[in-house]
Amino acid sequence: MTSTPRRSELTGLSALVTGGSRSLGLLLSARLAQRGCLVTMAARDADELRRGAAWAEERTGKKFSTAVCDVRDRQAVASVVQQADDRHGGLDIVVANAGVIQVAPVASLRAGAFEDAMDTIFGGAVNTAMAALPSLRASEAGGRLCLIGSVGGLLAVPHLLPYSCAKAALGTLGEGLRAETAGDNLSVTTVHPGLMRTGSDPPPPGRRRYAGWAAASTTGPRAATTSRSRARRPAPEPGRGANPATEGALMR
Repeated sequence: MTSTPRRSELTGLSALVTGGSRSLGLLLSARLAQRGCLVTMAARDADELRRGAAWAEERTGKKFSTAVCDVRDRQAVASVVQQADDRHGGLDIVVANAGVIQVAPVASLRAGAFEDAMDTIFGGAVNTAMAALPSLRASEAGGRLCLIGSVGGLLAVPHLLPYSCAKAALGTLGEGLRAETAGDNLSVTTVHPGLMRTGSDPPPPGRRRYAGWAAASTTGPRAATTSRSRARRPAPEPGRGANPATEGALMR
């Protein structure tokens, strides 16, 4: 009996990527499509999502489904998950990638910076995971949930405190979900890549030394250039779990 090459194992699987319109999320969407997945890209900015999907389609020659969704809205996330499940007859892969980043000394942070980071990074991951788990458990291929953390969640990074706190909470979520789903027909992997420029938030006024953090941000595909190597890292097979502190990604 001839074994199937490992690189073909994602062909025909349904994937959903939140924060899929730019940077790492955009490149993961494109990479999944190149590996044969039917990809739904979700993001809260409709224009940016449209540009990102057009770029990914031109790059890969594949078609992408899109969904405008703010991951802070639990009902909106549940609706997008259901749409992706219905559209492709199931949902096999979910990447919870949506996030924000604020770059400033703590004394210069705008009001609500910590709440915004927690609501989007941690709350968004909770909403995505809880909505997706039933579909992933039902996946015949073995569901795969990937939470995008950061090395900034493993150690406190000066001038990135809201981001680091939220990513630390996300890492704990991933570790707990991995333990609680052990033995189920799915894997939970938490990815902790190095810091990348995404332009999620502009630098504080008058702080020219932070301008580099935002300079690569707003054009989507160009901002993703520094993320390309992150989209190629291996991850564990379904059911085998992963150490949440291990850097990896979804494609084996």
